[in-house]
Amino acid sequence: MQVWPGQTYPLGATYDGAGTNFAVYSEAADRIELCLLHDDGSETAVELRESDAFVRHAYLPGIMPGQRYGFRVHGPYEPERGQRCNSAKLLLDPYARAISGAVEWDESVYGYHFGKPDSRNDMDSAPHTMTSVVVNPYFDWGDDRLPRTEYHKTVLYEAHVKGLTMLHPELPEELRGTYAGLAHPAVIEHLTELGVTALELMPVHQFVNDHRLVDAGLANYWGYNTIGFFAPHNTYASWGDRGEQVLEFKQAVKALHQAGIEVILDVVYNHTAEGNHLGPTLSFRGLDNAQYYRLAEDQRYYTDTTGTGNSLLMRSPHVLQLIMDSLRYWVTEMHVDGFRFDLAATLARQFHEVDRLSSFFDLVQQDPVVSQVKLIAEPWDVGEGGYQVGNFPPLWTEWNGKYRDTVRDLWRGEPRTLAEFAGRLTGSSDLYQDDGRRPLASINFTTCHDGFTLHDMVSYNDKHNEANGEDNRDGESHNRSWNCGVEGETDDPEIIELRNRQMRNFIATLMLSQGVPMLSHGDEFSRTQGGNNNAYCQDNEVSWVRWPEPGAETDRTMLEFTRAMVWLRRDHPVFRRRRFFHGRPVEGTHDDLSDISWFTPEGGEMTQEDWQAAHAKAMTVFLNGHAISEPGPRGERISDDSFLLMFNASAEELEFVVPVNHGRQWQVMVDTGRPEGVPPGQGEKVDGGERITMIGRSLTVLMRPA
Repeated sequence: MQVWPGQTYPLGATYDGAGTNFAVYSEAADRIELCLLHDDGSETAVELRESDAFVRHAYLPGIMPGQRYGFRVHGPYEPERGQRCNSAKLLLDPYARAISGAVEWDESVYGYHFGKPDSRNDMDSAPHTMTSVVVNPYFDWGDDRLPRTEYHKTVLYEAHVKGLTMLHPELPEELRGTYAGLAHPAVIEHLTELGVTALELMPVHQFVNDHRLVDAGLANYWGYNTIGFFAPHNTYASWGDRGEQVLEFKQAVKALHQAGIEVILDVVYNHTAEGNHLGPTLSFRGLDNAQYYRLAEDQRYYTDTTGTGNSLLMRSPHVLQLIMDSLRYWVTEMHVDGFRFDLAATLARQFHEVDRLSSFFDLVQQDPVVSQVKLIAEPWDVGEGGYQVGNFPPLWTEWNGKYRDTVRDLWRGEPRTLAEFAGRLTGSSDLYQDDGRRPLASINFTTCHDGFTLHDMVSYNDKHNEANGEDNRDGESHNRSWNCGVEGETDDPEIIELRNRQMRNFIATLMLSQGVPMLSHGDEFSRTQGGNNNAYCQDNEVSWVRWPEPGAETDRTMLEFTRAMVWLRRDHPVFRRRRFFHGRPVEGTHDDLSDISWFTPEGGEMTQEDWQAAHAKAMTVFLNGHAISEPGPRGERISDDSFLLMFNASAEELEFVVPVNHGRQWQVMVDTGRPEGVPPGQGEKVDGGERITMIGRSLTVLMRPA
């Protein structure tokens, strides 16, 4: 076999049409062997003799896409000094563009013998581990372009590749649970009709099913256990894992882009699947443990701010390069439109504390590729000071957990919620205004993959996670949920109607709030997980979306209401402002009314006493469509219809007075007290000063045409 010197860059395996360049970084290694793997189980070892700046490299003519490979690293095995090199372990390429196979939890994939954590295990892991794959980078993108939907026009839809498509009745069996399933016309039609502009996919980077879960007959369904930051997860491909997963993912992105739907990836750069000191040796640990991971004072152990056993070393230039190279790869080569960063506070831990000026954010800020796509932070981790909502740099948006909590508290009837709810409804200026950000920095949600579904949030007071095998100890115990009187499913028509009304209240509130709304897949037709609020290990019908059956009237009604609310938002810029409200008239408008006003149910303006009253659970909000302060894309004034939002979060029926001086006649656009939620055809007309009776726990929207 010919072996040429090759190049140090790019890292990974790069096919150029005639052969493949291999490059891998390690400061710890004394020498590194590239192992070419053959289908008969044999391997050909090629020592990487060329080394520049700790990058070993070689070019092999004739090595083609589909070739499986791995690395064996010869070097110090001294856990007490943070080094865990062991040439008996076949290691994945950190830059592998595709990964084949799955880990079989044999003792050989560990660096020690079971029951003897201080021992050294020299069993060959190759027959039981995953392998890297050389891929063909060439793909016909045609005229594909990133949709680049502006945030104020964005409606996010969080979904799981397998969960969304596995039970879809219109998908062929072989496409269910796959990237190709996402791109099927039936799925795309559902998303476009719903009004979704961006699909936020739960992890699609190659991940590992934990040993503990496999032994228990479960799986790491959510996928927050990454081992390959450049590789699409192989089991989501419908036709192979020797690079086919890369093509299939690209085809899915291309199809979604053609429908105007962005693709945003939920990414996990805070830790890897290698776990703590008792975890397997799959890649980073065997290449250069001390350079990739944050080690404890006793370097046999790992500092863990993620709750998963390890944390990547964010002050290492090689870790930062890995993350930035990965992000750029997914944008430039895979054409994704943005990222949601899992446990993003960990990425800010350059040393110990959370530092918003850390190197990672500096790199993102100045990067000409990554800085131009959507960047969404999950603004917390499990370390000290880990809850950082509102504290990310101006380029970033954030999952707003305070929005979720406040909206849940309002509709379940918690006292002294109204004032904070008003802040969340109008874009959370207390979190985002001081650092120059806008309402659109707030990603608003009431449910997501982590926690109850919308249906379960109004059906359960307590979590029911027994199927997870942890005696119901896992998952959040304080859910801010309310079962409406009965725990779990019921035949009581009054409770069913109340639950449906509550679900309509949550969907309507989400779409009427300033910021960027995010729906969780299946909530639009009230899917349930049977009260499981931590279904991370349930790769089955507990988590998979059950699409409405023909004749399932409740599900269909909920879907139609959700569509109507999404499109009401999309049609009216007053619900998706790009600047915060001023609370005063806007210069140049033709009325003297403020851009926003707050009223008691009796029609009087809210006083400080009204806001602070413990029993206050109802109010009216006036949104002035003539007083939108931000201009259009060509500098033109934006004008819209005006709206009254009437919230009755109390249990009692209340009379609301339509404010007299804010419009002579209004039209009912939404009434969650009705089973359908939206009046059929033209809603009834209501005059200023007229009284409207609203049943307990309901929301009404009135519109005054411009």
